Amino acid sequence: MNIKEAKIEIVRTLRAYNRKDETGAYCYPLVRQRPILLMGPPGIGKTAVMEQAAEECGVGLVAYTITHHTRQSAIGLPHIETKIYDGKQVSVTEYTLSEIIASVYKCMERTGKKEGILFIDEINCVSETLAPTMLQFLQNKTFGSHKVPAGWMLVAAGNPPAYNKSVREFDIVTLDRVRKIQVEADLDVWMEYAWQRQIHPAICSYLSIRRENFYFLEQKGEEKSFVTARGWEDLSEILKSYQDLGFPVTEELAIQYLQREETARDFAAYYQLYCKYGEDYGILRILQGLASPEEYKRKTDMAAGAAFDERFTVVNLLLGGLDEILKAYSLQDKRVAGLYQAMKHLKTFLDHKEKTEVIEEFICSRKKTLEIKVENGLFTREEKKLEEWILKKLQEFYLSLKKDHVSQAEEGFQHMKKSFQAEVEERKKAACQVQEELERAFAFLETAFGDGQEMVLFVTGLTQNDRAAEFLSAWECPLYLKWSQKLLYREQEEKLKEVCREVMGDIQ
Repeated sequence: MNIKEAKIEIVRTLRAYNRKDETGAYCYPLVRQRPILLMGPPGIGKTAVMEQAAEECGVGLVAYTITHHTRQSAIGLPHIETKIYDGKQVSVTEYTLSEIIASVYKCMERTGKKEGILFIDEINCVSETLAPTMLQFLQNKTFGSHKVPAGWMLVAAGNPPAYNKSVREFDIVTLDRVRKIQVEADLDVWMEYAWQRQIHPAICSYLSIRRENFYFLEQKGEEKSFVTARGWEDLSEILKSYQDLGFPVTEELAIQYLQREETARDFAAYYQLYCKYGEDYGILRILQGLASPEEYKRKTDMAAGAAFDERFTVVNLLLGGLDEILKAYSLQDKRVAGLYQAMKHLKTFLDHKEKTEVIEEFICSRKKTLEIKVENGLFTREEKKLEEWILKKLQEFYLSLKKDHVSQAEEGFQHMKKSFQAEVEERKKAACQVQEELERAFAFLETAFGDGQEMVLFVTGLTQNDRAAEFLSAWECPLYLKWSQKLLYREQEEKLKEVCREVMGDIQ
Protein backbone atom coordinates (compact mmCIF):
# COMPACT_ATOMS: atom_id res chain seq x y z
CA MET A 1 0.00 0.00 0.00
CA ASN A 2 1.03 3.64 -0.31
CA ILE A 3 1.95 5.85 2.65
CA LYS A 4 -1.49 7.54 2.72
CA GLU A 5 -3.24 4.17 3.03
CA ALA A 6 -0.71 3.16 5.72
CA LYS A 7 -1.60 6.29 7.72
CA ILE A 8 -5.30 5.45 7.53
CA GLU A 9 -4.53 1.94 8.78
CA ILE A 10 -2.45 3.32 11.68
CA VAL A 11 -5.26 5.70 12.72
CA ARG A 12 -7.86 2.92 12.56
CA THR A 13 -5.65 0.54 14.54
CA LEU A 14 -4.96 3.13 17.24
CA ARG A 15 -8.67 3.78 17.65
CA ALA A 16 -9.41 0.05 17.75
CA TYR A 17 -6.72 -0.66 20.35
CA ASN A 18 -7.76 2.28 22.55
CA ARG A 19 -11.52 1.70 22.45
CA LYS A 20 -12.99 1.62 25.97
CA ASP A 21 -16.11 0.09 27.49
CA GLU A 22 -18.63 1.88 29.73
CA THR A 23 -16.33 1.49 32.76
CA GLY A 24 -13.38 3.11 30.99
CA ALA A 25 -11.43 -0.16 30.60
CA TYR A 26 -9.75 -1.00 27.29
CA CYS A 27 -11.84 -3.44 25.22
CA TYR A 28 -9.02 -4.78 23.04
CA PRO A 29 -6.98 -7.55 24.76
CA LEU A 30 -3.46 -6.28 25.42
CA VAL A 31 -1.89 -9.58 24.39
CA ARG A 32 -3.54 -9.29 20.92
CA GLN A 33 -2.37 -5.72 20.27
CA ARG A 34 0.17 -6.47 17.58
CA PRO A 35 2.75 -3.75 16.88
CA ILE A 36 2.65 -2.35 13.35
CA LEU A 37 5.81 -2.92 11.30
CA LEU A 38 6.16 -0.55 8.32
CA MET A 39 8.61 -1.82 5.71
CA GLY A 40 9.52 0.34 2.76
CA PRO A 41 12.20 2.37 1.00
CA PRO A 42 13.83 5.31 2.82
CA GLY A 43 12.52 8.84 2.53
CA ILE A 44 8.88 8.10 1.67
CA GLY A 45 7.49 9.80 4.78
CA LYS A 46 7.13 7.04 7.38
CA THR A 47 8.06 9.43 10.22
CA ALA A 48 5.86 12.23 8.82
CA VAL A 49 2.73 10.04 8.82
CA MET A 50 3.33 9.19 12.48
CA GLU A 51 3.07 12.90 13.31
CA GLN A 52 -0.06 13.23 11.17
CA ALA A 53 -1.71 10.14 12.73
CA ALA A 54 -0.94 11.31 16.28
CA GLU A 55 -2.31 14.79 15.53
CA GLU A 56 -5.45 13.37 13.91
CA CYS A 57 -6.17 11.14 16.93
CA GLY A 58 -5.18 13.79 19.49
CA VAL A 59 -2.58 11.55 21.15
CA GLY A 60 1.09 11.85 22.05
CA LEU A 61 4.03 10.78 19.91
CA VAL A 62 7.47 9.59 20.96
CA ALA A 63 9.81 8.82 18.04
CA TYR A 64 13.22 7.17 18.23
CA THR A 65 15.76 6.08 15.64
CA ILE A 66 17.01 2.94 17.34
CA THR A 67 20.38 2.89 15.55
CA HIS A 68 21.32 5.92 17.68
CA HIS A 69 20.94 3.88 20.87
CA THR A 70 23.00 1.41 22.85
CA ARG A 71 21.69 -1.57 24.80
CA GLN A 72 22.03 0.44 28.03
CA SER A 73 19.90 3.37 26.83
CA ALA A 74 17.26 0.98 25.47
CA ILE A 75 16.81 -1.33 28.49
CA GLY A 76 18.34 0.79 31.28
CA LEU A 77 21.49 0.53 33.39
CA PRO A 78 22.07 -2.51 35.66
CA HIS A 79 22.19 -2.15 39.43
CA ILE A 80 22.33 -4.70 42.29
CA GLU A 81 19.27 -5.30 44.46
CA THR A 82 19.02 -7.55 47.54
CA LYS A 83 16.11 -10.04 47.53
CA ILE A 84 14.94 -12.87 49.82
CA TYR A 85 14.23 -16.08 47.90
CA ASP A 86 13.25 -19.28 49.73
CA GLY A 87 14.45 -17.76 52.98
CA LYS A 88 17.85 -16.87 51.58
CA GLN A 89 19.22 -13.38 50.92
CA VAL A 90 20.58 -13.07 47.39
CA SER A 91 21.88 -10.29 45.16
CA VAL A 92 20.07 -9.87 41.83
CA THR A 93 20.53 -7.58 38.85
CA GLU A 94 17.78 -5.05 38.21
CA TYR A 95 17.66 -2.31 35.58
CA THR A 96 16.91 1.38 35.77
CA LEU A 97 14.00 2.66 33.70
CA SER A 98 14.66 2.50 29.95
CA GLU A 99 15.39 5.90 28.39
CA ILE A 100 12.76 5.15 25.75
CA ILE A 101 10.05 4.24 28.29
CA ALA A 102 11.05 7.27 30.38
CA SER A 103 10.48 9.47 27.29
CA VAL A 104 6.94 8.09 27.02
CA TYR A 105 6.20 9.12 30.62
CA LYS A 106 7.80 12.54 30.03
CA CYS A 107 5.56 13.03 26.98
CA MET A 108 2.50 12.11 29.06
CA GLU A 109 3.54 14.56 31.77
CA ARG A 110 4.39 17.38 29.35
CA THR A 111 1.33 17.11 27.09
CA GLY A 112 -1.26 15.65 29.47
CA LYS A 113 -1.99 12.96 26.85
CA LYS A 114 -2.19 9.50 28.43
CA GLU A 115 -2.35 7.65 25.09
CA GLY A 116 -0.07 7.80 22.09
CA ILE A 117 2.24 6.22 19.54
CA LEU A 118 5.72 4.95 20.34
CA PHE A 119 7.55 4.94 17.00
CA ILE A 120 10.87 3.12 16.58
CA ASP A 121 12.61 3.74 13.24
CA GLU A 122 15.26 1.57 11.54
CA ILE A 123 14.37 -1.32 13.84
CA ASN A 124 15.89 -3.95 11.57
CA CYS A 125 19.27 -2.16 11.46
CA VAL A 126 20.16 -2.50 15.15
CA SER A 127 23.54 -3.73 16.38
CA GLU A 128 24.04 -7.39 17.30
CA THR A 129 23.94 -6.60 21.05
CA LEU A 130 20.61 -4.78 20.73
CA ALA A 131 18.88 -7.25 18.37
CA PRO A 132 17.49 -9.54 21.15
CA THR A 133 16.10 -6.48 22.96
CA MET A 134 14.25 -5.37 19.80
CA LEU A 135 12.79 -8.84 19.32
CA GLN A 136 11.61 -8.78 22.93
CA PHE A 137 10.14 -5.31 22.32
CA LEU A 138 8.13 -6.49 19.29
CA GLN A 139 7.02 -9.73 20.93
CA ASN A 140 6.27 -8.57 24.50
CA LYS A 141 5.99 -4.75 24.27
CA THR A 142 8.72 -4.36 26.91
CA PHE A 143 12.20 -2.85 27.13
CA GLY A 144 14.06 -5.00 29.61
CA SER A 145 11.68 -5.45 32.56
CA HIS A 146 9.71 -2.27 31.84
CA LYS A 147 6.41 -2.39 29.94
CA VAL A 148 5.18 0.23 27.51
CA PRO A 149 2.31 2.10 29.28
CA ALA A 150 -1.27 1.09 28.48
CA GLY A 151 -2.85 3.16 25.71
CA TRP A 152 0.41 3.47 23.77
CA MET A 153 0.54 1.70 20.42
CA LEU A 154 3.85 0.43 19.09
CA VAL A 155 4.84 1.22 15.51
CA ALA A 156 8.21 0.20 14.10
CA ALA A 157 9.71 0.94 10.69
CA GLY A 158 12.51 -0.58 8.69
CA ASN A 159 14.10 -0.61 5.25
CA PRO A 160 14.36 -3.66 2.96
CA PRO A 161 17.86 -5.24 2.56
CA ALA A 162 18.28 -3.61 -0.87
CA TYR A 163 18.56 -0.19 0.82
CA ASN A 164 20.74 -0.99 3.80
CA LYS A 165 23.58 -3.47 4.28
CA SER A 166 23.03 -3.45 8.06
CA VAL A 167 19.55 -4.96 7.79
CA ARG A 168 18.75 -8.01 9.89
CA GLU A 169 15.96 -10.29 8.72
CA PHE A 170 13.19 -11.02 11.23
CA ASP A 171 12.39 -14.67 11.86
CA ILE A 172 8.91 -16.17 11.41
CA VAL A 173 8.27 -16.20 15.18
CA THR A 174 8.71 -12.41 15.31
CA LEU A 175 6.81 -11.69 12.08
CA ASP A 176 3.93 -13.78 13.43
CA ARG A 177 3.58 -11.28 16.30
CA VAL A 178 3.43 -8.05 14.26
CA ARG A 179 1.24 -6.47 11.59
CA LYS A 180 3.59 -6.06 8.66
CA ILE A 181 2.64 -3.32 6.18
CA GLN A 182 4.66 -3.06 2.98
CA VAL A 183 4.80 0.60 1.90
CA GLU A 184 5.62 1.67 -1.66
CA ALA A 185 6.51 5.07 -3.11
CA ASP A 186 3.48 6.67 -4.81
CA LEU A 187 3.84 9.98 -6.67
CA ASP A 188 0.12 10.86 -6.70
CA VAL A 189 -0.09 10.53 -2.92
CA TRP A 190 3.14 12.48 -2.49
CA MET A 191 1.83 15.28 -4.72
CA GLU A 192 -1.12 15.77 -2.34
CA TYR A 193 1.40 16.02 0.49
CA ALA A 194 3.56 18.36 -1.62
CA TRP A 195 0.78 20.92 -2.07
CA GLN A 196 -0.04 20.71 1.63
CA ARG A 197 3.60 21.24 2.66
CA GLN A 198 4.20 23.96 0.05
CA ILE A 199 6.89 22.08 -1.84
CA HIS A 200 8.48 24.38 -4.44
CA PRO A 201 6.11 24.56 -7.46
CA ALA A 202 9.01 23.91 -9.86
CA ILE A 203 9.44 20.46 -8.27
CA CYS A 204 5.69 19.71 -8.49
CA SER A 205 5.70 20.84 -12.11
CA TYR A 206 8.79 18.78 -12.99
CA LEU A 207 7.43 15.60 -11.41
CA SER A 208 4.06 15.96 -13.14
CA ILE A 209 5.99 15.78 -16.43
CA ARG A 210 8.82 13.38 -15.46
CA ARG A 211 6.93 10.98 -13.19
CA GLU A 212 9.54 8.26 -13.65
CA ASN A 213 12.17 10.42 -11.90
CA PHE A 214 10.30 10.65 -8.58
CA TYR A 215 11.96 7.64 -6.96
CA PHE A 216 15.05 5.75 -8.09
CA LEU A 217 17.55 3.31 -6.63
CA GLU A 218 20.43 1.58 -8.38
CA GLN A 219 23.63 0.04 -7.07
CA LYS A 220 26.50 -1.03 -9.32
CA GLY A 221 29.33 -2.39 -7.24
CA GLU A 222 30.30 0.34 -4.78
CA GLU A 223 28.52 3.06 -6.76
CA LYS A 224 25.04 4.04 -5.59
CA SER A 225 22.53 6.23 -7.44
CA PHE A 226 19.30 7.20 -5.74
CA VAL A 227 16.50 9.75 -5.62
CA THR A 228 13.98 9.77 -2.75
CA ALA A 229 10.92 11.75 -1.67
CA ARG A 230 12.98 13.13 1.22
CA GLY A 231 15.54 14.40 -1.31
CA TRP A 232 12.86 16.30 -3.25
CA GLU A 233 11.43 17.84 -0.05
CA ASP A 234 14.84 18.96 1.22
CA LEU A 235 15.74 20.33 -2.23
CA SER A 236 12.50 22.35 -2.12
CA GLU A 237 13.61 24.17 1.04
CA ILE A 238 17.01 25.15 -0.36
CA LEU A 239 15.39 26.27 -3.64
CA LYS A 240 13.06 28.64 -1.78
CA SER A 241 15.95 30.08 0.23
CA TYR A 242 18.22 30.47 -2.82
CA GLN A 243 15.36 32.10 -4.74
CA ASP A 244 14.73 34.63 -1.94
CA LEU A 245 18.45 35.41 -1.68
CA GLY A 246 18.98 35.63 -5.45
CA PHE A 247 21.51 32.77 -5.56
CA PRO A 248 21.82 30.68 -8.75
CA VAL A 249 20.42 27.13 -8.79
CA THR A 250 22.91 24.84 -10.51
CA GLU A 251 23.27 21.18 -11.40
CA GLU A 252 25.91 20.91 -8.65
CA LEU A 253 23.31 22.02 -6.09
CA ALA A 254 20.66 19.61 -7.39
CA ILE A 255 22.99 16.59 -7.29
CA GLN A 256 23.65 17.18 -3.58
CA TYR A 257 20.00 16.23 -3.00
CA LEU A 258 19.15 14.10 -6.05
CA GLN A 259 22.01 11.64 -6.04
CA ARG A 260 21.52 10.44 -9.58
CA GLU A 261 23.38 12.51 -12.12
CA GLU A 262 20.83 12.23 -14.96
CA THR A 263 17.91 13.34 -12.74
CA ALA A 264 19.87 16.20 -11.15
CA ARG A 265 21.00 17.47 -14.56
CA ASP A 266 17.50 17.17 -16.02
CA PHE A 267 15.87 18.98 -13.08
CA ALA A 268 18.46 21.79 -13.06
CA ALA A 269 17.81 22.40 -16.77
CA TYR A 270 14.05 22.27 -16.23
CA TYR A 271 14.26 24.72 -13.32
CA GLN A 272 15.87 27.31 -15.62
CA LEU A 273 13.05 26.82 -18.15
CA TYR A 274 10.44 27.02 -15.39
CA CYS A 275 11.79 30.40 -14.27
CA LYS A 276 11.98 31.66 -17.87
CA TYR A 277 8.42 30.57 -18.70
CA GLY A 278 7.27 32.28 -15.49
CA GLU A 279 8.77 35.54 -16.75
CA ASP A 280 7.61 35.08 -20.36
CA TYR A 281 3.99 34.37 -19.47
CA GLY A 282 3.70 36.78 -16.52
CA ILE A 283 1.36 34.42 -14.66
CA LEU A 284 0.54 36.89 -11.86
CA ARG A 285 -0.53 39.53 -14.42
CA ILE A 286 -2.86 36.97 -16.01
CA LEU A 287 -4.35 35.91 -12.65
CA GLN A 288 -4.78 39.51 -11.48
CA GLY A 289 -6.36 40.57 -14.79
CA LEU A 290 -3.66 43.17 -15.49
CA ALA A 291 -2.70 41.95 -18.99
CA SER A 292 -3.94 44.12 -21.88
CA PRO A 293 -6.07 42.39 -24.59
CA GLU A 294 -3.06 42.37 -26.96
CA GLU A 295 -0.72 40.94 -24.30
CA TYR A 296 -3.35 38.34 -23.29
CA LYS A 297 -3.85 37.16 -26.89
CA ARG A 298 -0.09 36.94 -27.47
CA LYS A 299 0.31 34.75 -24.39
CA THR A 300 -2.63 32.44 -25.14
CA ASP A 301 -1.34 32.02 -28.73
CA MET A 302 2.16 31.31 -27.38
CA ALA A 303 0.77 28.65 -25.02
CA ALA A 304 -1.44 27.09 -27.71
CA GLY A 305 1.54 26.68 -30.06
CA ALA A 306 3.96 25.43 -27.39
CA ALA A 307 5.49 21.96 -27.09
CA PHE A 308 4.18 19.38 -24.58
CA ASP A 309 6.64 20.25 -21.78
CA GLU A 310 5.98 23.97 -22.05
CA ARG A 311 2.20 23.53 -22.06
CA PHE A 312 2.32 21.41 -18.89
CA THR A 313 4.71 23.90 -17.28
CA VAL A 314 2.27 26.76 -17.97
CA VAL A 315 -0.48 24.78 -16.24
CA ASN A 316 1.77 24.18 -13.24
CA LEU A 317 2.78 27.86 -13.15
CA LEU A 318 -0.92 28.74 -12.90
CA LEU A 319 -1.38 26.15 -10.13
CA GLY A 320 1.66 27.55 -8.31
CA GLY A 321 0.40 31.13 -8.61
CA LEU A 322 -3.05 30.15 -7.34
CA ASP A 323 -1.53 28.21 -4.44
CA GLU A 324 0.19 31.37 -3.17
CA ILE A 325 -3.15 33.21 -3.24
CA LEU A 326 -4.97 30.29 -1.61
CA LYS A 327 -2.29 30.07 1.08
CA ALA A 328 -2.85 33.73 1.99
CA TYR A 329 -6.63 33.25 2.04
CA SER A 330 -6.38 30.04 4.11
CA LEU A 331 -4.36 31.88 6.76
CA GLN A 332 -6.88 34.73 6.83
CA ASP A 333 -9.76 32.25 7.10
CA LYS A 334 -8.12 30.42 10.03
CA ARG A 335 -7.49 33.72 11.79
CA VAL A 336 -11.09 34.87 11.46
CA ALA A 337 -12.39 31.45 12.56
CA GLY A 338 -10.07 31.52 15.59
CA LEU A 339 -11.11 35.08 16.43
CA TYR A 340 -14.77 34.06 16.18
CA GLN A 341 -14.21 31.30 18.77
CA ALA A 342 -12.41 33.79 21.04
CA MET A 343 -15.35 36.21 20.76
CA LYS A 344 -17.77 33.41 21.68
CA HIS A 345 -15.70 32.61 24.78
CA LEU A 346 -15.57 36.31 25.64
CA LYS A 347 -19.36 36.60 25.41
CA THR A 348 -19.74 33.71 27.88
CA PHE A 349 -17.07 35.22 30.13
CA LEU A 350 -18.92 38.57 30.24
CA ASP A 351 -22.19 37.06 31.51
CA HIS A 352 -23.25 38.90 34.70
CA LYS A 353 -20.21 41.21 34.44
CA GLU A 354 -20.71 44.97 34.47
CA LYS A 355 -17.48 46.81 33.64
CA THR A 356 -15.26 46.56 30.55
CA GLU A 357 -12.14 46.12 32.72
CA VAL A 358 -12.96 42.39 32.93
CA ILE A 359 -12.22 42.15 29.18
CA GLU A 360 -8.59 42.88 30.03
CA GLU A 361 -8.72 40.00 32.55
CA PHE A 362 -9.97 37.71 29.76
CA ILE A 363 -7.10 38.74 27.46
CA CYS A 364 -4.51 38.29 30.23
CA SER A 365 -5.93 34.84 30.99
CA ARG A 366 -5.53 33.78 27.33
CA LYS A 367 -1.98 35.13 27.31
CA LYS A 368 -1.15 33.06 30.39
CA THR A 369 -2.68 29.95 28.81
CA LEU A 370 -0.59 30.53 25.67
CA GLU A 371 2.62 30.79 27.71
CA ILE A 372 1.87 27.53 29.56
CA LYS A 373 1.03 25.65 26.34
CA VAL A 374 4.16 26.91 24.56
CA GLU A 375 6.31 26.04 27.57
CA ASN A 376 4.93 22.47 27.61
CA GLY A 377 5.21 21.98 23.85
CA LEU A 378 1.44 21.78 23.36
CA PHE A 379 1.35 24.32 20.51
CA THR A 380 2.90 23.99 17.08
CA ARG A 381 4.65 27.02 15.61
CA GLU A 382 1.57 27.77 13.46
CA GLU A 383 -0.83 27.45 16.42
CA LYS A 384 1.36 29.79 18.47
CA LYS A 385 1.37 32.40 15.69
CA LEU A 386 -2.41 32.10 15.30
CA GLU A 387 -3.06 32.61 19.02
CA GLU A 388 -0.66 35.58 19.09
CA TRP A 389 -2.59 37.17 16.20
CA ILE A 390 -5.92 36.60 18.01
CA LEU A 391 -4.56 38.17 21.20
CA LYS A 392 -3.25 41.13 19.23
CA LYS A 393 -6.69 41.69 17.65
CA LEU A 394 -8.50 41.37 20.98
CA GLN A 395 -6.10 43.92 22.44
CA GLU A 396 -6.77 46.28 19.50
CA PHE A 397 -10.55 45.87 19.89
CA TYR A 398 -10.29 46.57 23.64
CA LEU A 399 -8.12 49.65 23.09
CA SER A 400 -10.65 50.97 20.56
CA LEU A 401 -13.56 50.74 23.01
CA LYS A 402 -11.47 52.42 25.72
CA LYS A 403 -10.78 55.32 23.35
CA ASP A 404 -14.52 55.63 22.76
CA HIS A 405 -15.08 55.84 26.56
CA VAL A 406 -17.17 52.65 26.68
CA SER A 407 -17.38 51.41 30.27
CA GLN A 408 -20.25 48.89 30.37
CA ALA A 409 -19.41 45.26 29.57
CA GLU A 410 -22.39 44.56 27.27
CA GLU A 411 -21.87 47.77 25.29
CA GLY A 412 -18.15 46.97 25.14
CA PHE A 413 -18.83 43.54 23.65
CA GLN A 414 -21.09 45.04 20.96
CA HIS A 415 -18.33 47.55 20.15
CA MET A 416 -15.83 44.69 19.77
CA LYS A 417 -18.35 42.74 17.68
CA LYS A 418 -18.42 45.58 15.13
CA SER A 419 -14.63 45.45 14.91
CA PHE A 420 -14.86 41.69 14.38
CA GLN A 421 -17.40 42.16 11.56
CA ALA A 422 -14.82 44.32 9.77
CA GLU A 423 -12.44 41.31 9.80
CA VAL A 424 -15.23 39.10 8.40
CA GLU A 425 -15.78 41.59 5.55
CA GLU A 426 -12.06 41.59 4.75
CA ARG A 427 -12.16 37.79 4.52
CA LYS A 428 -15.13 37.99 2.16
CA LYS A 429 -13.26 40.44 -0.09
CA ALA A 430 -10.25 38.09 -0.13
CA ALA A 431 -12.51 35.15 -1.07
CA CYS A 432 -14.02 37.13 -3.96
CA GLN A 433 -10.50 37.93 -5.18
CA VAL A 434 -9.58 34.22 -5.12
CA GLN A 435 -12.77 33.39 -7.04
CA GLU A 436 -11.90 35.97 -9.71
CA GLU A 437 -8.35 34.65 -10.08
CA LEU A 438 -9.61 31.07 -10.39
CA GLU A 439 -12.03 32.17 -13.12
CA ARG A 440 -9.19 33.95 -14.97
CA ALA A 441 -7.00 30.84 -14.78
CA PHE A 442 -9.78 28.67 -16.26
CA ALA A 443 -10.50 31.28 -18.95
CA PHE A 444 -6.82 31.38 -19.98
CA LEU A 445 -6.62 27.58 -20.21
CA GLU A 446 -9.89 27.36 -22.17
CA THR A 447 -8.63 29.93 -24.67
CA ALA A 448 -5.18 28.37 -25.03
CA PHE A 449 -5.91 24.62 -24.81
CA GLY A 450 -9.67 24.05 -25.00
CA ASP A 451 -10.64 20.80 -23.31
CA GLY A 452 -7.27 19.08 -23.84
CA GLN A 453 -5.16 17.14 -21.35
CA GLU A 454 -3.87 20.44 -19.93
CA MET A 455 -7.33 21.07 -18.44
CA VAL A 456 -7.29 17.57 -16.92
CA LEU A 457 -3.93 18.35 -15.28
CA PHE A 458 -5.23 21.69 -13.96
CA VAL A 459 -8.46 20.32 -12.46
CA THR A 460 -6.58 17.35 -10.96
CA GLY A 461 -4.01 19.73 -9.46
CA LEU A 462 -6.75 21.83 -7.82
CA THR A 463 -8.45 18.70 -6.47
CA GLN A 464 -5.19 17.39 -4.97
CA ASN A 465 -4.49 20.72 -3.26
CA ASP A 466 -6.11 20.72 0.22
CA ARG A 467 -6.29 24.52 0.34
CA ALA A 468 -7.99 24.67 -3.08
CA ALA A 469 -10.40 21.84 -2.22
CA GLU A 470 -11.35 23.54 1.07
CA PHE A 471 -11.93 26.88 -0.68
CA LEU A 472 -13.97 25.34 -3.51
CA SER A 473 -16.20 23.51 -1.02
CA ALA A 474 -17.03 26.83 0.70
CA TRP A 475 -17.12 29.25 -2.26
CA GLU A 476 -18.64 28.68 -5.68
CA CYS A 477 -16.53 28.52 -8.82
CA PRO A 478 -18.83 27.71 -11.78
CA LEU A 479 -15.96 26.95 -14.17
CA TYR A 480 -14.43 24.45 -11.73
CA LEU A 481 -17.79 22.68 -11.39
CA LYS A 482 -18.26 22.71 -15.16
CA TRP A 483 -14.87 21.18 -15.94
CA SER A 484 -14.72 18.72 -13.06
CA GLN A 485 -18.16 17.35 -14.05
CA LYS A 486 -17.18 17.26 -17.71
CA LEU A 487 -13.94 15.39 -16.98
CA LEU A 488 -15.75 12.98 -14.64
CA TYR A 489 -18.30 12.26 -17.39
CA ARG A 490 -15.47 11.69 -19.89
CA GLU A 491 -13.75 9.32 -17.46
CA GLN A 492 -16.96 7.34 -16.93
CA GLU A 493 -17.53 7.23 -20.70
CA GLU A 494 -14.02 5.80 -21.24
CA LYS A 495 -14.64 3.14 -18.58
CA LEU A 496 -17.94 2.20 -20.25
CA LYS A 497 -16.21 1.93 -23.65
CA GLU A 498 -13.54 -0.29 -22.09
CA VAL A 499 -16.21 -2.60 -20.63
CA CYS A 500 -17.95 -2.75 -24.02
CA ARG A 501 -14.66 -3.64 -25.75
CA GLU A 502 -14.07 -6.43 -23.21
CA VAL A 503 -17.61 -7.78 -23.68
CA MET A 504 -17.31 -7.69 -27.48
CA GLY A 505 -13.96 -9.46 -27.21
CA ASP A 506 -15.55 -12.23 -25.13
CA ILE A 507 -18.40 -12.63 -27.66
CA GLN A 508 -16.00 -12.89 -30.59
